[in-house]
Amino acid sequence: MVSHIVPPRIGKAERKARLNALCAQMEKDGIAATLIGPTSSLRYFTGVNWHPSERFTGALVHANGKLDYICPAFERDKVSAMIAADGEFSTWQEEQSPYALIADRLGANGKMAVDDQVALFTYRGLARVIATERLADGGPLINRLRRSKSVAEIALMQYAKDITLEVQRRAHKHLRAGILAAEVEQFIDSEHRALGADQGNTFCIVSFGEDTSLPHGGETDRVLKENDAVLIDTGTQYDGYNSDITRSYVFGKPPADYVRVWNAEKESQAAAFDAAKTGSPCEGVDAAARASQKANGFGPDYHLPGLPHRTGHGIGLDIHEAPNLVRGDKTALAQGMCFSNEPMIVVPGKFGIRLEDHFYMEASGPCWFTQPSHSADAPFQGVAPLD
Repeated sequence: MVSHIVPPRIGKAERKARLNALCAQMEKDGIAATLIGPTSSLRYFTGVNWHPSERFTGALVHANGKLDYICPAFERDKVSAMIAADGEFSTWQEEQSPYALIADRLGANGKMAVDDQVALFTYRGLARVIATERLADGGPLINRLRRSKSVAEIALMQYAKDITLEVQRRAHKHLRAGILAAEVEQFIDSEHRALGADQGNTFCIVSFGEDTSLPHGGETDRVLKENDAVLIDTGTQYDGYNSDITRSYVFGKPPADYVRVWNAEKESQAAAFDAAKTGSPCEGVDAAARASQKANGFGPDYHLPGLPHRTGHGIGLDIHEAPNLVRGDKTALAQGMCFSNEPMIVVPGKFGIRLEDHFYMEASGPCWFTQPSHSADAPFQGVAPLD
């Protein structure tokens, strides 16, 4: 058994450093303020975890360091209990416009960057009271700060991923002929909770048989049969940071054609990992995975049998974050960036195999969060159980 040490959650000092970095970047870019909506970025900078609705709740970060929390008046006490970064409150009543309030707090001069994850109706509301030439896309500004994770963030993701790998191992042992995919999903949810995650499944795909050839699973609740292909893709969160791990195997003895594809998938995943060099472009990782698959007779490009989607995505407070390991993404790999590595091979009408593990970048190159699956017939060999 492996001891599972709980890492500290993100504290006020780190959030203050994030806000200082945002202010410095705004100063450099000529931005007067950045509006953060009820998105994962609000949690990133302030600790406030708020579900979006038609009532705007968020924060206005000024380049001079001032922070305004903007929310409905009746929600002030609830928001106050969540904040992990000091600021002032500007509240609005039900008959008032939060966008007019934001415009007032911004002032008559200067550009405001807008969180790119806010709803379209929020942007339109802002555009009614602030000239559009004063509204800038806050996505690049925010992502430049969020995409390289700190040591504390990586530790939180390591904790979440260790939990999910153990849940995957337990789910493999839990399978039996006649079990429904939905029953496996329920088991995985309960195990995530039992092992110390903040919640159960953030998502869960359990596919049997031909459904494994559909990257995001089928629509029917299949019954597991002897010698079915199995694909389980699931994750959870700890302090908001995500895990996301996929395992593929056969319930029974894997046939020769499955083993051939499984081995090609493992080689493709390894090729992607080896191509992840600090300073090289993200798209090079995707190119390496596809080259490996082509050498084994799959593809080329997005053609099937082969890889129908990108090789990987960034991960952090969102399961899918920029940058991505995909053609056209020329972002240079840098220390602290975290990615999935999942160059799935789909054989239409038969089965699909996705081996998904994640890595983070160090100055010296990539490091696995979880070790890749061992083999088609012993996928969890070498995985030490968590206590």
